[in-house]
Amino acid sequence: MAVFAIAQQKGGAGKSTLAAHLAVAWSRAGKSVGLVDIDPQGSLSFWHRIRAERLGAAETGLDFADVTGWRTQKTVDDLARRNEIVVIDSPPHAETEAKIAIRAADLVIVPSQPSPLDVWATTPTLELAAKEKSPVSIVLNRVPPRANLTARMITKLGEYEVRVAKATIGNRVAFAESMAIGLTALEAKPRSTGSLELQALADELLRSV
Repeated sequence: MAVFAIAQQKGGAGKSTLAAHLAVAWSRAGKSVGLVDIDPQGSLSFWHRIRAERLGAAETGLDFADVTGWRTQKTVDDLARRNEIVVIDSPPHAETEAKIAIRAADLVIVPSQPSPLDVWATTPTLELAAKEKSPVSIVLNRVPPRANLTARMITKLGEYEVRVAKATIGNRVAFAESMAIGLTALEAKPRSTGSLELQALADELLRSV
């Protein structure tokens, strides 16, 4: 059993999209997957409702829950008992809930766009994970087609002494399009570049725990 927390104090990093895609990738690989949305914004919950309407409540492939506040820890524990993998989508700008998610995680996944501002904005999340002694893997997300910029950002992220995932995720339209209809790119466009990138990342992260 492995618990992954998607955490990033900066908003707009693509946390919910990444959480949904990783959860579905592992479910399609035959794992039982719990997915929990602890972000009061509820973007992942809205996606899952569309998914349940489209596929049927019993056919989403995910043991889903949404919760905030004092019930968060119990919900995460319950999902962990029932599933081989748990993915937690944590909120930005909410240290208490994020701390619960990070404390529960076997691996904290921190998405970051490869720009100086986004790299600097990861610092509070990395510090919080360090306090909880939780291992971290930074995932370069929404990567533009500029290899020199990406290489510089990977070097900068390495200064934080955390793992940077080898697999990176490009800024792909397929992710947003598939989420809008309750699916993921893995299901809507399984042969797309985005799907191949995401599958490589899911395989890499699962091997690391």
